[in-house]
Parts: sequence; C-alpha cells; structure tokens
Amino acid sequence: MFRTAWMLCADAHQAEDLVQHVLTRLYVGWPRISVLESPDGYVRTMLVHANVDRLRRRRELVGLGSLDHASRDVDRDALLDLRAALADLAPGQRRVVVLRHLWGLSVEETAAELGIAPGTVKSQTADAVRRLRELLAPQRSEGPTP
Repeated sequence: MFRTAWMLCADAHQAEDLVQHVLTRLYVGWPRISVLESPDGYVRTMLVHANVDRLRRRRELVGLGSLDHASRDVDRDALLDLRAALADLAPGQRRVVVLRHLWGLSVEETAAELGIAPGTVKSQTADAVRRLRELLAPQRSEGPTP
C-alpha cells in the first residue's frame, strides 16, 4: 500500500498519511469489504480516490519528499529523476501509470478501478509514457562533438 501511495503522492510523508487514512477507513468498513472477491483491488481504488480527495482539498502541487523509505539497493539519483518525472505528469496520467505499471493491471482493470473508458486509459498511458521518456532522456551537451 505504501509503495502505491508513494508513487501517487511523490512524497513519503504524504504517502504515510494516505495509507493511514485508507487503513482507518478499511478497518471501519471491513465487515463489508472482507466479503469481496478482491479486497486488494478495493484497497487500490481507495488509495487512488483518497489521493484525489487530498489533492482537491489542499489544491497543492505535488512535491518531492525525502527518500527515507527507499530501498538501499536502488540508484537514488535515478529514483529522484523518476519521482520528479512522475510529479510532472498530470494527476490522471500518474494514476494510470501507477495502476498499469506498478500494479500491473490490465487496461480494462485500470479503467474499471478509475471509472473511465479503456480508450482513455490507453491514451493517458501513451501520453504519460511519451512524457516520461522526454523527461528522463539523457540531456545532450550543447558543445561541439569531437
């Protein structure tokens, strides 16, 4: 849950708050939720919706937080670049990328969880991947080539 929230928020502290909020709501609603075939999908949906609510309430730009929870085996510079690039995506594109590429959901599953058309998922994914490639492409030097 934290990893998903972290990718949605692009901030470790906000991700912790988001997970805590969702876990509280999950605890209260557990009698209804425990009978579902896939509680994992329900929890992912709760995370996405709670993040949308958080952004609407605060009307803040997504910032980059600390890397306290990042794995020690990960290249921190690459992780910072990825997080910065994800933060530059539109919120809808970021949600689609997290669900499709972090959680490995299909187009149809992502569309169902977000309540949008599969074609919208495809176009947002394509736009997001194109934007991420632009943002993460190595910068060429301005000087003459030898």
